[in-house]
Amino acid sequence: MLSYNRIPTRDPTNCAGATYWRNPHMPGNLGRTSLKRSRNRRNPMQDYDNLPADLRRWVSSAALPWSVPSVQRTFKTALARTGDRKLALNELDRIEQKLTAKDTRTIWGRDHPNASR
Repeated sequence: MLSYNRIPTRDPTNCAGATYWRNPHMPGNLGRTSLKRSRNRRNPMQDYDNLPADLRRWVSSAALPWSVPSVQRTFKTALARTGDRKLALNELDRIEQKLTAKDTRTIWGRDHPNASR
C-alpha cells in the first residue's frame, strides 16, 4: 500500500493553514522523465505571448514542455546556423525528436520503437 505524506499547502491565499495529501511516489503532473527540470521564476504566460507567432505555433504543438527561454535560445542558435526561419523551425523539430528518443530509451528501454530515432 502506498503511504501518503501530509504536506502544508503553499497557497498564500489560504490563511487557515490547510493541508493536503500528497503521494511521494508521484512527482505531480510532470510524469516520469529523465530530463532535467527547473523552477520557473518568470511569468510564463506573458513570456509565451511575447514569442513570435511562428515560434508560438511551434511550441503549442511540441511534444515536450519547452520553456520560453529554452525555446528562444535554441531557435536563435538554429536561426543563426540556417539563416531561415522555416529551416530553424525544422531544426527545432529535429532537436525535439532527438530529446524524445533519448528520454524514451531511458524510460522504456532500447527495445521501444521510438528509441531508435
